[in-house]
Amino acid sequence: MRMLRAGSAETRGTRGGQPASACLWGGAAYARAQKVQCGPAESRRERCGAARRVGFSRCKRNQSGVNIYRKSLKWTPVTLLDSSTIQIRKPRTCLVGTLGTMDPPGYNCFVDKDKMDASIQDLGPKELNCTELQELKQLARQGYWAQSHTLRGRVYQRLIRDIPCRTVTPDASVYSDIVGKIVGKHSSRGLPLPEFVDNTQVPTYCLNTRGEGAVRKILLCIANQFPDISFCPALPAVVALLLHYSIDEAECFEKACRILSCNDPTKKLIDQSFLAFESSCMTFGDLVNKYCQAAHKLMVAVSEDVLQVYSDWQRWLFGELPLNYFARVFDVFLVEGYKVLYRVALAILKFFHKVRAGQPLESDNVKQDIRMFVKDIAKTVSPEKLLEKAFAIRLFSRKEIQLLQMANEKALRQKGITVKQKSVSLSKRQFVHLAVHAENFHSEIVSVKEMRDIWSWIPERFALCQPLLLFSSLQHGYSLSRFYFQCEGHEPTLLLIKTTQKEVCGAYLSTDWSERTKFGGKLGFFGTGECFVFRLQPEVQRYEWVVIKHPELTKATSLKSSEAAASPSLISHCSSDPADRLSPFLAARHFNLPSKTESMFMAGGNDCLIIGGGGGQALYVDGDLNRGRTGHCDTFNNQPLCSENFLIAAVEAWGFQDPDTE
Repeated sequence: MRMLRAGSAETRGTRGGQPASACLWGGAAYARAQKVQCGPAESRRERCGAARRVGFSRCKRNQSGVNIYRKSLKWTPVTLLDSSTIQIRKPRTCLVGTLGTMDPPGYNCFVDKDKMDASIQDLGPKELNCTELQELKQLARQGYWAQSHTLRGRVYQRLIRDIPCRTVTPDASVYSDIVGKIVGKHSSRGLPLPEFVDNTQVPTYCLNTRGEGAVRKILLCIANQFPDISFCPALPAVVALLLHYSIDEAECFEKACRILSCNDPTKKLIDQSFLAFESSCMTFGDLVNKYCQAAHKLMVAVSEDVLQVYSDWQRWLFGELPLNYFARVFDVFLVEGYKVLYRVALAILKFFHKVRAGQPLESDNVKQDIRMFVKDIAKTVSPEKLLEKAFAIRLFSRKEIQLLQMANEKALRQKGITVKQKSVSLSKRQFVHLAVHAENFHSEIVSVKEMRDIWSWIPERFALCQPLLLFSSLQHGYSLSRFYFQCEGHEPTLLLIKTTQKEVCGAYLSTDWSERTKFGGKLGFFGTGECFVFRLQPEVQRYEWVVIKHPELTKATSLKSSEAAASPSLISHCSSDPADRLSPFLAARHFNLPSKTESMFMAGGNDCLIIGGGGGQALYVDGDLNRGRTGHCDTFNNQPLCSENFLIAAVEAWGFQDPDTE
C-alpha cells in the first residue's frame, strides 16, 4: 500500500474527465472536507495554491462566501491499483470541515443522524477488496457495503467516477461558480423545482431541513447545466440519495452530473426525455405481461387503464421505497445498470399480487394502493428478499430489452408522442383502455370482453391501436389464398378460430404474412419470439415462446453479433416498406438455439397454414379453412388448444389500426 499525501498530483481529480488515479478516496472530493493545516512558514499564496491543486476553484464552498481551503496533510492510506480493481481502506481520522463535518459514522451536515441511525445502522465492514466485475456484482447484490455508511460513500464515489462521460462534464468547481448566481438570496426550501421533474416531490429520506434545501439547489444547478433534459422525474430521488453519501453539495452535484452525462450507448442510466420515459413504461408493461402474468391479470381486472398503472413504476423505486431499500437497489444499479430497475419493479409487483390477491383493494385507485404498499414494504418483505426475488426473474438480455425499448420509442414517434402535453397525452392514454369499443366492435368469434382480454396480452406499442378486421371467413369465404391476400401488408396480426364444437383458440403473429414468399414456394418458418398462441373456450390459457420461461435453453449470441443486432444504426430491410425497421425484438437469430424446433413460429403455403413447430404443430389449418389440428409443439411448449382434430366454423384475422388514421 502506498501512502499518498493528500493534495499530491496522484490524488487530484480532473474536470470533466476520468480521475488521475484509481484510488477510491483522496483527491478533490476528500480535499473539500479537510482543513489545510499549513505551517507558519507557508504563505497565503501557498495555501491557495495547495487548495487549487486538489481541484476546487478559489473554494467558494458555503453561502457566507468564506474561502474553505480545507485539506488535511495527515497521511491518508490509499491503495493504488489498476482500474479493474477496487480496494478501500478506512481513513484513520474523521472528516472535519464547516460544510462537510462528519460525525463518527461519516454523516455530513445534511443528514438527520437519529433518522439515519434508525434507518441504516453503521455495522458493516470498513474495507472492500475486489478484483473482478463478477465478484463486485455479487458483493453489491449481497449488500456487502450496505451497513457501512463510510464504505458505501466511497464505493459510490469510485463507481460514479468510472462512468464514461462527455468530454466536458460539470464538476464540483462549476457548482461553486454558479450556485450563488442561480440561488441568489432565496431561501433554499422555497426554491422552485425545475420543470423536468414534472412536479415530483423531493424524497426527504433521512435528510434534515438543510439537506432538503440543498437538493433543490443542486437540481436547479443541474437544470442550468443540462438544458437538453426535458423530463426526468427520477432525478430528485437520485440527488437526495447521493447527498446522504457526499461530503458537500458540490460533490453531490458532480456525482449527479456524471450519471446524467454517461455517453456509453450500451449503458442506459436515467431517462432524460418524455419519449425515453414513456417508452420505458411501455417496456415495463411488456415485461410484466411476460414475467408477471398473474399480477398483470389483476391489473387488467381492477384498473381502467393498465398502462397508467405501469407508468408509475419508476415512482415505486425513485420516491416510494424507503431509504434502506432504495439504497440497496442503487448499489446494484451502479454496478449492473438500468436492467436492475426493471427487475426490482417486477419483484415489487409480484409481492403486491401475492399479498393482495383475493383481498379487496384499499382504495378505488390501484395506483395509489401500490404506492402505499411500496411505502410500507417493510411490513411485507426485507430488502434482501426483495433483491432475491428480483434476481430470480430470468429476464431477457440487456440487448433484447434495448431492442424492445427502441421499438417502443419508434411506435411513440410514429404516433407523435414525444413530449408531454397534458391534453394530448391524456387522450392517447384513454385510447389504451377504449381500444375495443363496444359500440363499433363486432366479431363472429369473440365478445368485447374476450377481445379486451386478448388486447391486454399484446405488446404495449400495439395496445395503443384499435382492432381492424382484415379477414372473415363468413364475409370473404373459406379460402386460404384470400386470407393471405387480405392480411398481407399488415404487421402484426391476430388469428382467431372457432370450431364447430364452439371452442375458440388463436395466435398473435408478429410478422407480415408476405414473408412466406421468400422461401421460393417451399414451406418455411418465420416470425419472432413475440408470437404466442392461446385458447379462450372452454378455458383461457396463453402459451408464449418457450425461451421466455426457459432461458436455459439458449444463450445470447456473441457480443459482436449481439451489439450489431441492437445497434440503431444497423437496420434490417425485410420488406419494401420505406420506413426504417429495427432489428426485431426476440428475433431467433439473436440466440444460440439448440435446434430450429424452438423457433418455428409461423409458416404459410398454398395448401396449409402452420403456427408453432417441433414435435407437432400448435395449429395446423388446411387450404380450404375447413379442417385443422392442434397438439404440443416445442416452440410454445403448449398443450392442445382445442380438440386435437377439429372442424372450423369461422376464421377471422385482425390487424392493428392507429386511432388517428381511422
